[in-house]
Amino acid sequence: MAPDLDELRRLRRARDRMDREYARPLDLSALARTALMSSGHFSRRFRDAYGETPYSYLMTRRIERAKALLRRGDLSVTDVCLAVGCTSLGSFSARFTQLVGQTPSAYRASDHGDLRLMSGCQAMVLTRPRRDRA
Repeated sequence: MAPDLDELRRLRRARDRMDREYARPLDLSALARTALMSSGHFSRRFRDAYGETPYSYLMTRRIERAKALLRRGDLSVTDVCLAVGCTSLGSFSARFTQLVGQTPSAYRASDHGDLRLMSGCQAMVLTRPRRDRA
């Protein structure tokens, strides 16, 4: 059953919170409260509306931001992990590798000079983590 407009609005509020506060500790119950739903209902409806779980969406946002920080080259992988809200370097590295196709260290060492020639919007689309690797 497709979410109604009010439910979509509340789900979008929680998704927007994840986009804004990706580096903060966000658990399912806090996100569900943002959407005025129980945790189980929120998780099911979020997946119905966006095609992935809230955790998967949040981790994709975190990895997306981590890629940008790693391209700068002035932070260690551990510093980037913590900066994007992850508390486990091992879990961060595994998820990064799963979504990006290479380790955070290898990504950081790669040449990203071609991205400087693109607009910010184009670079964002091109470097967005792809869940189809998962």
